[in-house]
Amino acid sequence: MSNIKIHKRTRAQESSGAIERLYITMRHLFNRGFYKPMGVSGETLRQALLLLRPEIYGSVAEEKAEINGLSYVIDRLPIGIEECRFINLTSDEGYKNSHFKVIIPPKRRRNCYRIDEEQMNIEITRGRSEIYDILTHLTFLFIESHKIANRVLIGEDGETTRDWEKLEAAVCKKKKLTLAEREVAITHTANILGRTFKEILDAHKTFSTKENPERFLNIIYWLGKLAIKEITTGQKRTITFSPVLRERLGHHIHGEVWANNIKKVLKENNLLERPIHIISANMHSVMNSIFAPKLLQKQLNTTDEFDIFEELSTSGNNALRNKVEKIALKNGMIYIEDESGTNINVQIFDTAKIDFEKTSYSCCATDDAEKPVLFVMDYAFGEQAYETIDEFLKPYINDDGTSKEYLNIASISIMGKAGILEGGKGDIMIPSAHIFEGTADNYPFKNELQKEDLEGHGLQVFEGSMITVLGTSLQNKDILKFFYDSTWKVIGLEMEGAHYQKAIQSASKIRRSIAENVKVRYAYYASDNPLETGSTLASGGLGTTGVKPTYLITRKILEQLFNNK
Repeated sequence: MSNIKIHKRTRAQESSGAIERLYITMRHLFNRGFYKPMGVSGETLRQALLLLRPEIYGSVAEEKAEINGLSYVIDRLPIGIEECRFINLTSDEGYKNSHFKVIIPPKRRRNCYRIDEEQMNIEITRGRSEIYDILTHLTFLFIESHKIANRVLIGEDGETTRDWEKLEAAVCKKKKLTLAEREVAITHTANILGRTFKEILDAHKTFSTKENPERFLNIIYWLGKLAIKEITTGQKRTITFSPVLRERLGHHIHGEVWANNIKKVLKENNLLERPIHIISANMHSVMNSIFAPKLLQKQLNTTDEFDIFEELSTSGNNALRNKVEKIALKNGMIYIEDESGTNINVQIFDTAKIDFEKTSYSCCATDDAEKPVLFVMDYAFGEQAYETIDEFLKPYINDDGTSKEYLNIASISIMGKAGILEGGKGDIMIPSAHIFEGTADNYPFKNELQKEDLEGHGLQVFEGSMITVLGTSLQNKDILKFFYDSTWKVIGLEMEGAHYQKAIQSASKIRRSIAENVKVRYAYYASDNPLETGSTLASGGLGTTGVKPTYLITRKILEQLFNNK
């Protein structure tokens, strides 16, 4: 009798299956309308996340607490969410006109509202990617909270350890803690979390704010307190999705308003028929690249552009930034602050009003009617990239509601941060195709930016395919290593590329609302290397490391479009 060969799944295959289950489950729970993350309804989500073990969430599958992952998550969720038993995901339903104070997380542009002591509302205006992002972060948070509860509960009647009682006493103390009292509390917290005193001391400094110096202790206490309640009384935390959100999602409600507002401004300024160059970037690099070098070189006593840009990027230099913005507004820049809910602000540059003698660029167009219009949009988030660009590339419908005006879109340039699979923070990636994770969808394209355009500036430059991931919070080393080592030869990962390209291809090749041969540019600089331990997104930001690649990419994009290359 022949031996039956048993096929054992690799970690990459297990991880891929876990991601698929996560997304199917999240969509199911969204359609259901509510679920209890630590109850039966949330079990599949928890198990899939623990099997996946994303790099950002570090030791989530181990008994000890994960500090870096907690810091990453807390920065992207509203302050005070650890105290709330009920979390309600809503659409833009008018809370901004209420007495509720808006809470914006430090590292995510989303409006949140504390309804009462037990409930937090989070507005979802950026599509499904935002829901995935929040649900995975909350799942991590609740798993960590139950680790705390399991370490401090020592009896079926809810009796807790001495460490917990001491932490509770410190957190509930109304007076400011002395140094000795704080270090005593940190000692007990270290025991609870299974970490060293030094690790908790460092975490305490990281989380501390001017308004709440003991924020770390408060977070650990409230996470543990609600988890203890869940275990001892059955009062489970609940996540709900408002009926309006469930009805609106996927219909481009916010993207359509955003696009129409911008096209109306272009129409009012007689810019619709001019060559329009879309640039997805931040709100400073294009403006600074054009106006700052000649404006500030005497004041800063340097002719090195990158020194000037680094000074502008320093947190305390608001006066310098305001000076550049003031000049830009006087010389053809129009700033459109978002009112649609997309959280994507826009700058429009009418280059016919720019005196290129006062910049380090030259423009080949001599006729004002042919001079480019730069449309700079702030970063989209995941699937929101498709929603916004898809709507913007549609013709402008005049006020009579019948006549259309097609936009003269000359090029679309996408610049942003991405994870790199070879190299380190600050290095540059030039994609030749985007592969959409979890599907067979792939988008090859001709990139106007080439590797040689960005070489020779002290940064490594890589060219190849890039994967558009379903969420940065689900980065998994095994899957990424598979994409890197296999014939896919993936050089990096980001969240918007495939979504942008899907909108561009449908507009240019199917709907014919823009030219079929529209020029496309993509370039990314590395924010992290998820294949290297200690180099993930949870390990901290780029600091000034991102300044040089940001402005180098910006310069190459502007040089090409000003010279019609």
